[in-house]
Amino acid sequence: MFVSILSVLFRTLCGGLILLFAGSLDAVAAPQSLLVVGDSLTAGYGLPQGHAFPSVLEERLSKMGMEVRVRNGGVSGDTTAGGRARLDWILQPRPDAVILELGANDALRGQPPKSTYQNLKAMIATLQKENIPVLLAGMKAPRNYGEEYAAKFDAIYPKLAEETGVQLYPFFMAGVITRPELLQADGLHPTKEGVSVIVDHILPHVKALLKQAESLPQKSQ
Repeated sequence: MFVSILSVLFRTLCGGLILLFAGSLDAVAAPQSLLVVGDSLTAGYGLPQGHAFPSVLEERLSKMGMEVRVRNGGVSGDTTAGGRARLDWILQPRPDAVILELGANDALRGQPPKSTYQNLKAMIATLQKENIPVLLAGMKAPRNYGEEYAAKFDAIYPKLAEETGVQLYPFFMAGVITRPELLQADGLHPTKEGVSVIVDHILPHVKALLKQAESLPQKSQ
């Protein structure tokens, strides 16, 4: 009888240790989750399957030995107002970090820079409330609305970075927008080669973002 009780206790203890060890392994092995909230520039407009910015970024991070799942939250044609409206549900499941790439369509439509600023600031506030670090990808306005409009719009992103403390990547299309061979026929969207250049340029900022995410406490779902 006593031997049987010891045997049961031993099996229970071993089972508990196995579950605890397996859970620890899962926690260690779990990849980071990075959400890209954006428009057609990140959604992959006009690109072959697997060549959108989030996919290429995930592949590049993987080659560097970093386990990161990059979720594509880009919607073609989206504005900052649209992004703000869908932010709550797109944060499920909760990501470890967010790249916020919105505003290009606001500028193309000549929307008031003040509205773009307010929408982005509200989104950043929501993310910071959830302890989710943000990389803000800046945009620049086309010059057809005049230099005054362009100056006000271009100032949105550095102003937000200064006010909120989020990391800023000054211009998402840097190194691409002035090179026609890296743009699709519309002159606005990157080709797959253009996406590769964007990833090259933004990668150090993404690595810093992911490092920041590791140091922050995470809220439970």
